[in-house]
Amino acid sequence: MSAAPLVGYSSSGSEDESEDGMRTRPGDGSHRRGRSPLPRQRFPVPDSVLNMFPGTEEGPEDDSTKHGGRVRTFPHERGNWATHVYVPYEAKEEFLDLLDVLLPHAQTYVPRLVRMEAFHLSLSQSVVLRHHWILPFVQALKARMTSFQRTFIGLEVTSGHAQFLDLVSEVDRVMEEFDLTTFYQDPSFHLSLAWCVGDARLQLEGQCLQELQAIVDGFEDAEVLLRVHTEQVRCKSGNKFFSMPLK
Repeated sequence: MSAAPLVGYSSSGSEDESEDGMRTRPGDGSHRRGRSPLPRQRFPVPDSVLNMFPGTEEGPEDDSTKHGGRVRTFPHERGNWATHVYVPYEAKEEFLDLLDVLLPHAQTYVPRLVRMEAFHLSLSQSVVLRHHWILPFVQALKARMTSFQRTFIGLEVTSGHAQFLDLVSEVDRVMEEFDLTTFYQDPSFHLSLAWCVGDARLQLEGQCLQELQAIVDGFEDAEVLLRVHTEQVRCKSGNKFFSMPLK
């Protein structure tokens, strides 16, 4: 780096600071009582230095290469927190064994498929909350969830569908209280196993899905394995997680 005129300062808080913001040091006669301090000259900071520290008011740049090519559904804004309500699924070893058979087979049709890092069933769309709304929003959710019993659901919910619609109805009421987007009409509840960038439905529909279904049907104890004991609803807002136990 070439030399450049910079304003020097100390990060130490042990020195006394005068009312006009100038630092005074022992033996420094530049700011004695009854004498006006010499005017300070401010030098411009070179562009080469300014470019090293981009502004943060707009939030971090959305670099999709850092998260597998995924792009935000809405732009990041400072003070806004992406929020999602869902039922978590704790994958057991047998479930992961099944996934280890399903995913390689699906990748023969769509090689870019990537296994999910965590598993859940969504009860809401992703919405934006202001930071000061988070706790009131979660408290409203907890109040709505206290009356619900636990239930069992499968990979794609067939039994227990009505109970999940009831859960979504209560979540939607909270969304409406905060003027947020409600869940989809006539939703189909499912547990996502893998994802990829782009629309790959044409490659997966038909023969691929039939073959995957045959693998699931032939897997030992698949019916019991794919049941999920729902004990809680969770809300993720930014990097914060909140849990609402069911009865």
